[in-house]
Amino acid sequence: MAYTINKTDTTVLTTIADGTVDNTTSLQLFGKSYSGFGEGLNENLVKLLENSASTSAPSAPLRGELWFDTNTNQIKVYDGTSFKPTGGSKAQSSAPTNASAGDLWLDTDDDQVYAYTGTAWQLVGPVYTKGQTLSGWQIETLSSAGGNKVVSSMYVGNTRVAILSKETFTPSVPQTGFAEIKAGLTLNSTLGAVFEGTNTQATFIDVSSTTNSSASLIAGGNFLRADAADTTTGGITVDADAGVTIGDAQELTISVTSNDVTIAQTSQDKDLLFTVNNGGSTKTIMTMDGSTGDITINGNLNITGEYNSSTSNISTYDDAFIKVNSGNSEVDAGLIVETSDTDDARMFYDVSENKWVAGENATYSTIMRDSDAVSDGNANKNTGFLRTTAAGLLTVTNINLAAVGSAITTSDTASVAVPTIGQVATFGNLWGGSAKTVSTSNPTGGDGSDGDFWFVREA
Repeated sequence: MAYTINKTDTTVLTTIADGTVDNTTSLQLFGKSYSGFGEGLNENLVKLLENSASTSAPSAPLRGELWFDTNTNQIKVYDGTSFKPTGGSKAQSSAPTNASAGDLWLDTDDDQVYAYTGTAWQLVGPVYTKGQTLSGWQIETLSSAGGNKVVSSMYVGNTRVAILSKETFTPSVPQTGFAEIKAGLTLNSTLGAVFEGTNTQATFIDVSSTTNSSASLIAGGNFLRADAADTTTGGITVDADAGVTIGDAQELTISVTSNDVTIAQTSQDKDLLFTVNNGGSTKTIMTMDGSTGDITINGNLNITGEYNSSTSNISTYDDAFIKVNSGNSEVDAGLIVETSDTDDARMFYDVSENKWVAGENATYSTIMRDSDAVSDGNANKNTGFLRTTAAGLLTVTNINLAAVGSAITTSDTASVAVPTIGQVATFGNLWGGSAKTVSTSNPTGGDGSDGDFWFVREA
């Protein structure tokens, strides 16, 4: 009598005649009274134990049958159409060969899991290797006074670089570099982290507002414009020796060289003007002529310090008078010429004497005026100076000669030294070559020779 073989779902798999072997499946199925079935039965049991381990799939598999693929060292199950891997992953340092789509592989060197797409191994995670340590985004929950907050933290090399949050809060547990977490992206303050690159709002500054958010968050309207006239309420410092350049042709420059400041009009033969608002009108008070090098001052020049000129030995002035000491209390004033003497050489007006004086080395004499001249030296001793009257009379009581000449001789025709009265008398006494008598009586015959002078002394 033949055997009818049913599958688990009760459907008939096959019918085996007596004394025969059925090969409808991967196993040998024996009919009634089959001689030598023992070997076949044992082989069937071995196949079941090893799940038909082979490089090729069973030729007549049933749905649900297991096959150990020795090519990939994977257990596979028949789905009614083909053998599919049953799952699991390979844990090894190198990528498995002969993989099937859906296979998983744990890279034991980097502690990363890969999935085989059918053509290549695709990294599942984590995105960082074991040596790189925690890097990339990680979802975390941080506690705060307002409850727990879910945030996304960005790590690089096991260091939290930034926190992405939907709201602003202060963590209850201190987070290094994040005293407060802002809505949006907050960077780690301990790293000095900054954003690099550009974005739409960073490329253009919104100048519609002048209200600052804080001392460090400045409104766009408070920045100076480079493309239009603008005003600043704060001071401007140019921390460079090149300084400032003004004008469409860079005519005016202010620069520094070795701490010396230069203000320059750079256009050839052009002037440098200084103007003021004088009673509501613009007045040019000084002009530096670029074509001549001259300086013109329109108005009074008041100097509180000294005036020095080193380019010319002579100073000329068109004014008829030069006034000094203006605005001061009445003090001595005048002209000083530098010499090697104490106080140099001076000519000045002596206020206490109401007279002009001159001299050097701190010794000064009165400069005589015409009104100081006198004709009577006897009556005006030690005052003024002598001059004749209209009649030509000059009165002198006596004269003392401090320096006189030597004795007068008849051969002395060139001496201009002033002789004394005694010298004149002696000369007269010796006139003609012999001593003459000087007496109170007139000479008589025989006295002297022809041409002699005779002096008669008053009794």
